[in-house]
Amino acid sequence: MPLHIHDTLRREKRLFQPRDPNRVTLYVCGPTVYDYAHIGNARPPVVFDVLARLLRREYGADKVIYARNVTDVDDKINAKAAKEGVPIGEVTARYEAAYLDDMARLNVSPPDIAPHVTDHMDAIVAQIAALIDAGCAYAAEGHVLFDVAAYPAYGALSGRNLDDMIAGARVEVAPYKKNPHDFVLWKPSKAGEPSWPSPWGDGRPGWHIECSAMIEQNLGLPIDIHGGGIDLVFPHHENEIAQGVCAHGHAHGDASHDEYARYWMHNGFLTVDAEKMSKSVGNVLLLHDLVQSMPGEVVRWALLSAHYRQPLDWNQSLLDQSKKNLDRLYGALHRAAAVPAVEVEPPADFLKSIEDDLNTPGAMAVLFALSSEIERGMTAGDTAGVAEAKGRLIACADILGVLQSDPAAWLEGEVSDDLRLEVESLLDQRAAARAAKDWPAADRIRDRLTELNVVVMDGPQGATWRLKS
Repeated sequence: MPLHIHDTLRREKRLFQPRDPNRVTLYVCGPTVYDYAHIGNARPPVVFDVLARLLRREYGADKVIYARNVTDVDDKINAKAAKEGVPIGEVTARYEAAYLDDMARLNVSPPDIAPHVTDHMDAIVAQIAALIDAGCAYAAEGHVLFDVAAYPAYGALSGRNLDDMIAGARVEVAPYKKNPHDFVLWKPSKAGEPSWPSPWGDGRPGWHIECSAMIEQNLGLPIDIHGGGIDLVFPHHENEIAQGVCAHGHAHGDASHDEYARYWMHNGFLTVDAEKMSKSVGNVLLLHDLVQSMPGEVVRWALLSAHYRQPLDWNQSLLDQSKKNLDRLYGALHRAAAVPAVEVEPPADFLKSIEDDLNTPGAMAVLFALSSEIERGMTAGDTAGVAEAKGRLIACADILGVLQSDPAAWLEGEVSDDLRLEVESLLDQRAAARAAKDWPAADRIRDRLTELNVVVMDGPQGATWRLKS
């Protein structure tokens, strides 16, 4: 089936039709690099990595432009730099490098473009000036603010009326605002903070204008898909639309929303043991710590195990099940290691699921069915059937970004060289004992393997092994 995605703005699933099939554009709000990312921060890049992989398959790798920004100036960055007594660039470089390393462990492919706020100050200032010229923003006491009253369609994305939005947001009440819900586009920097020149005085941008300016400069308007976490719908993405549309004089009418982004996608919240993550509760799980203690693919599988728009509860049971699921799939590939996979397309039932608004649970079910096909084919000696099923499994896994490790290495886990040598020697002895029908010796070897926490799997191509989970 053709790709359908749920559009947050229109609140319905829509057939995806890019403005130009030869230039498909995707923008996702990326990290603010002042600390390590927590596990909730990892859900958007994993989800939209699957979308980018699917778009590249359908339109061609050279026809998709995926941008994921880096926010490298921010109050929290300033505070961290001041605390350490270093320039903000030292803080942002450190945590951006850690973020990219963590993403690589999750098999998240790098975006085509990674725009940084500090590289786009001229574009930001130009867009603010355009908003003032359009009568949608005003300067006051070194600040520039967006005049929400100038954009009647404000609130369409979040579906809130103005009173609800004021009540639900942290609105800064300041004497220089025309209305309390007007938001900052430019503000003066405090003493010792980084600042940039502008017609309204030295300072730095507000959060929302950064993405609008980077999108316009790097991708052009309108973009095809704008993605992010559901927590960004209001105020960030609501404000982005208003800025992006009004900067070009389109301040009236619902149709003007399409002048900025044609589709909006948002992933659901992530909780930890059924509780919202918060420092006060003490349940903030850093991705950087998680990928030190478990394979990144387990984290990725867990993040994709629920539909991206649904809430996801992060708990030990989820991780255990994710590891078992991957063990099963890797086990099938390992037992078929001697059979070369043929290059084939993913099966229709997989594509039907993944093209139905990224239904990853449905897509994962197809991977299990294919692994069962491989197992049956190996038992029956059906080499051709195994080769095709293996090829389809690999094709599906490539879109989901899983099964990227060597199956033998995955199943062995963190095994020392000494243990590997001992196990392989024992398996050779076991094979010799069984060939000689020396069952007492074979039993002694089996008991030793059990002591070593090793599971032996016999197959037509010989015995393979892995550590018990």
